[in-house]
Amino acid sequence: MNEDVLRETEEAMKKAVSFLTKELAKVRTGRANAAILDSVKVDYYGTPTPINQLATISIPESRLIVIQPWDTNVIGLIEKAIMKSDLGLTPNSDGKVIRIPIPELTEERRRELVKTVKKMGEQEKITIRNARRNGNEKLKKLEKEGHVSQDEIKKSIEKIQKITDSYIEKVDELLKLKEEEILTI
Repeated sequence: MNEDVLRETEEAMKKAVSFLTKELAKVRTGRANAAILDSVKVDYYGTPTPINQLATISIPESRLIVIQPWDTNVIGLIEKAIMKSDLGLTPNSDGKVIRIPIPELTEERRRELVKTVKKMGEQEKITIRNARRNGNEKLKKLEKEGHVSQDEIKKSIEKIQKITDSYIEKVDELLKLKEEEILTI
């Protein structure tokens, strides 16, 4: 029973790290990255559709994203969707492909992004700690119900703490890498 609690707790922590990884990929760092377009949806025949399902996205240079739609009729729709997004990017089209130059980030903007990234990381650390607390509460409940001995509960709580520490460490690693990426000119 307490193995189920450990598994559930670790799964919740994995989800938090996975969510953070996806969110960090969306943060613009001054370098071209196709992941920043993941949140942009194009209204394609009344259906919100991700750009990567309508076109090929490539990065020919470090500061340029090129979108080549499979159907040239959607070029205008893709441009509008990118302009409406809060990414602050300006697409340029020649009728066949869309080029999106990625502007250089100012030092001040880089510092703001680092603060934002740290907030995101802290939020996921809170999620991980909440998962730990919930796991510990479930274990204590099992002990009160008499399903598991006190020694087993202590060992399980120690395991949960080790798991928590490892996931907090993963979050710190992700944040450190993203911060370096943002601050590198």
